[in-house]
Formats: sequence, C-alpha cells, structure tokens
Amino acid sequence: MNFASDNASGVHPRIMAALAAANDGSASSYGRDPLTAAACARVREVFEAPDAAVFLLGTGTAANALALAQLCPPWGRIFCHRTAHIETSESGAPAFMAGGAQLALIDGAGGKVTPAALAARLAEYPQVDEHDGVNAVLSLTNATEWGTVYAPGEVAALAQAAGMAVHIDGARFANAVAATGATPAALTHRAGAAALSLGGTKGGCLALEAVVIFDPARAAQFDFRRMRAGHLWSKHRFLAAQMLAWLDGDLWLDLARHANAAASELATILRAAAAEPLAPVQANEVFVRLPRPLIARLRTQGLRAADWPTPGDDADAATIRLVTSWATTEDEIAALRAAL
Repeated sequence: MNFASDNASGVHPRIMAALAAANDGSASSYGRDPLTAAACARVREVFEAPDAAVFLLGTGTAANALALAQLCPPWGRIFCHRTAHIETSESGAPAFMAGGAQLALIDGAGGKVTPAALAARLAEYPQVDEHDGVNAVLSLTNATEWGTVYAPGEVAALAQAAGMAVHIDGARFANAVAATGATPAALTHRAGAAALSLGGTKGGCLALEAVVIFDPARAAQFDFRRMRAGHLWSKHRFLAAQMLAWLDGDLWLDLARHANAAASELATILRAAAAEPLAPVQANEVFVRLPRPLIARLRTQGLRAADWPTPGDDADAATIRLVTSWATTEDEIAALRAAL
C-alpha cells in the first residue's frame, strides 16, 4: 500500500523504452539535437502556442525557481498560497534565483487562492513608491498541494484580479487537465498565464520538467539563466526523449487519469470507513484525519503515507496524505480496503 508519493513510482515502460532508443549512437549536446527540437515543437503543439519558448530541465524546483526569476525582479513580490510548494518545499529557491524577491502568502481552503483573498492581500502592498517593492507575479499551483484543481474560469478570474504576470506550478498539471477536461491551452495562456512549470517526473518520467513561456518576449535570455543555475543538461536528448514519449498519444493524460481514478477510489473506501477526506478529491491526493492507533495499525500492515500535520489534529487523531500514481495497482487499493 505505497501511497507515500507519486515521486516514489517508477518510470513508465514506454518512457524507459524511449530513453533506451535515444541512447543509440551519439547526438549534439546541450539541446542542439533533433530530439530536443522535436520535443519543444510538440509542447507548442499540445498547448496550441506556436510562439512559446520551451526549455527542458530535470527538476521541478529548478523549473519553478527559474521561471519565477524570469518574471520577477529582485525587488519584486511573488504571491502564492500559504501551502504552495514554492513556499514550503523548495528551500528558498525562488527567492534565491530571483535575487531576493519576496513571497507574499495567501490563505485559502483546499490549497486554492480566491480573487477576494488575493485582493485583500494586494491591498497590503499599495505600490505607492519604491519603498513598497513591486507586485510582480501570482503563482498558482494546479493541481494544488491539497489535490484540488483550478478550472479555466478560476485561473482567468485570478489573472484578471492580479493584474500581474501569472505563473502556473504544474508539477501535477497533467492531473489538473485530466480532472477538469479542459485543454492545456485553456488552463494556461488562454486564461492569462504567462508561464508554466510543466512537470513530468511525478507523472511517469525519470526526470523531466519544462518551463513554457507563452510570450517569447518574456523569455529573453532565459537560456543564460538556466545555464548560470547549472540546469542545462549536456546530454539533453534524454530529457527530450522523455517528453516526446510522455506526450505521444496522450500518454501523459492517460497516466494522470489512472492516478486520479485511483485517488477517487481511495476516497470512496475511506468514506465507507467513516473517514471523510479533508479536501475535495479532484486529482491524485487524499488527505484524511484518522485515529492515531488506526494509522499505526495500518502502517504495520504495509501502508506508506506521509504524515501531514494540519490544524485540528490532536493527541487522538492525525492527518495523513495518500498519493496515487500512474503505477498504483488495484491490489494496493484492495489491500487498504481490507486493512480498514
């Protein structure tokens, strides 16, 4: 019952086969190979953004931090949800890469920012003069850290309310596309997003992320920024091979649909055990508060799930996070049902 993280899953066989195929022979380095050109073109095609600038990377933290640094000056401010990955789990990388930019945190149920909450936070930074810094970027996570998703209309409403560049942290963007049924374009640039960190690592790849900047004018000298940060792979074709295989035949969405469906099944099992998830289960994460002795017993029976301290936990009950992936099996789901 391994529901610890989608990062714990393996590499999908089709992607591993693509890596093996790319390993045949030699190719130009640093992204000057045919596979990289094809992968970037394919991303533009999927997002219906023929002019977008596409940069492949190996880690999600690099994708987020470098994308935000591209959009935000050192004296700027990045607005995000209090539980956003860029705030809780990237060791200050966005602020560091942006030369000291500040994160302004916003509260909201289910990991989501609302226009009202954003407006209230913006009012705290009125932009009177240079003492206030610059309100530069709104970063939205889709799917969120709480497994909820933004629909295109929600992204558009937030982009309008923000009046600044919008960045999407898409570590689980495939899950959001699968959950909403919207097109990738509708969830990003057509809703007003300037840039996306597109994550493949959690979705069945070995190590694959991309920064997609929809307005090429905003991408000026990003290649130098990536190089300076040490995130330009020399054997770049192995990133490109993953991207091509992941997008081929909508594999990325099929894998996301499987993960989402598995999470929905877990939620049904938990509800049957009188354990209501703490947030709507829309993507591939389930958060639930259970009696501590029950959590301990489940773990002795093989459950792997992350502790997730949450307001409302006490000496008797605690919150855990269960994450499904493309590799989650019916046997794992059945094992949890039996254990409960």
